Amino acid sequence: MSNTNKNRTTVEIFGAQYVILGTESTSHIRLVASLVNDKMREINSKNPSLDVSKLAVLTAVNAVNDYLKMKDQLERLHSDKQKEKD
Repeated sequence: MSNTNKNRTTVEIFGAQYVILGTESTSHIRLVASLVNDKMREINSKNPSLDVSKLAVLTAVNAVNDYLKMKDQLERLHSDKQKEKD
């Protein structure tokens, strides 16, 4: 597998540096990392006793929950649009 079309971007999330390799633009990778960092800090402020591993899992659960809600909403909008066409 070739890495020729992939961007390597170093980001900081919750005080730790990560190298992200992806086909998205560097600005997109930085935006994603910033949103993850913000969500981790938000959850940490409400649950300061969580260790980083649990904090990361809760952040992932929140992100997937948001994703599924948006996906369902998009599917409903698409379905409604199809019904209008019929």
